[in-house]
Amino acid sequence: MVRLAQLREKISSTEAKLAVIGLGYVGLPVACLFAEKGFEIVGVDIIEDRVDLINEGQCPIEGYEPGLPELLSGVISKGSLKATTDYRQLQAADIILIDVETPTDDQHIPQYVALRAACQSVAKVMKDGALIIVESTIAPGTMDKVVRPILEEASGKISGADFFLGVCPERVMPGKLLQNLKKMSRVCGGETPEVSQAMKLLYRHIVEADLDPSNLVTAELTKTAENTYRDVNIAFANELALICQVAGADFLEVRELVNKSPGRNVLMAGAGVGGHCIPKDPWLLAYGAKDEVDLQLIPAARSVNESMPSHIVSLVESALREAGKPLKGARIAVLGYAYLEESDDTRNSPSEVFVNLLGDKGASVVVHDPYVKEYQQLLDECLEGCDAMVLMVAHQMYRSLDLKRCRFIMRTPVIVDGRFLIDPVSALHEGYIFKGIGRPRYA
Repeated sequence: MVRLAQLREKISSTEAKLAVIGLGYVGLPVACLFAEKGFEIVGVDIIEDRVDLINEGQCPIEGYEPGLPELLSGVISKGSLKATTDYRQLQAADIILIDVETPTDDQHIPQYVALRAACQSVAKVMKDGALIIVESTIAPGTMDKVVRPILEEASGKISGADFFLGVCPERVMPGKLLQNLKKMSRVCGGETPEVSQAMKLLYRHIVEADLDPSNLVTAELTKTAENTYRDVNIAFANELALICQVAGADFLEVRELVNKSPGRNVLMAGAGVGGHCIPKDPWLLAYGAKDEVDLQLIPAARSVNESMPSHIVSLVESALREAGKPLKGARIAVLGYAYLEESDDTRNSPSEVFVNLLGDKGASVVVHDPYVKEYQQLLDECLEGCDAMVLMVAHQMYRSLDLKRCRFIMRTPVIVDGRFLIDPVSALHEGYIFKGIGRPRYA
């Protein structure tokens, strides 16, 4: 493979020209890290405002991302990274990384609009010998059934001869983007072992953990399986919390005692599971089997986790009933709208579902979140005249609330805790009616 041998040499010397499509939570930090290592990077995104911000050295990701704003500013100043909306700037790229969204619809079918569009655009400009790597999370079989056919048909080139294909799913979480990219292992799935080795050589520039060579479908399966595994385990924790609540035990204590047994690791329960990955990746994994496997566990876990915002609504109704107030017409303060603490990422946020459910029941809702722009009001203003305060996200500022002050501001002293942030005894001492997921009824 003369072309791959030449590409390996260029990768080793950092002379390979890289392109990154999609400058969001994955693509932007990836582009910055490779640029920091001496590669010339062109980043492509369809959002002009984001492109403009990046070219000005300003980070468009507003959540807490240690090191990323400084790194972006530095590589932009050096000229190592340039952002554009023009795919024609990719004509010289030796390696093209695709980092676009891969959602599912309400029937749990993968929606590859962005991926297909990116492949169509890449096919029109990619040069002979280019290596195309999909970093997005995709259903097993997508590289063979979607990506390769589009690239071959639109370019007239043959995969494995005129260009090369790989898939290396990201493993990142908002708030830890750079850390995860450096420290988390990656699966380098190539269409041939030689492609996998070239991918390992590339990612070794930025990844300090294991880089495991494999084939395309194994890499696709690994990423969807690991997020599904987490989803199933969160579902168990959530269901255990519901049982503890009814039985009169504290979930935190039960969890601690169970986890003392070797090999046990009960995860934290909570008000719901959000983000771009976990709510959809189980369905991507399931789609790999289509209708050939009678799936039971994965759909059941999804059902449990999707039900948690509704359960929080029931806790709010119960607490207000004790206070002598109906939910209809009540003013509810929702603390936290992002799906994850210390982040501005609202994708598939449980709080969004929760707010809509409250609205359907006639409640008046006011939202506070220190990271999400539209909800960055003063907390005191949010709590003014409220009949309940509901904690939906474990932002650091919510861990040290002045309960005495909050009670003075609120109209009705009700707290509903969906993230184990409030000590029930302290809340009761301050005169609150307290309800919390996984907390005994008498709390």
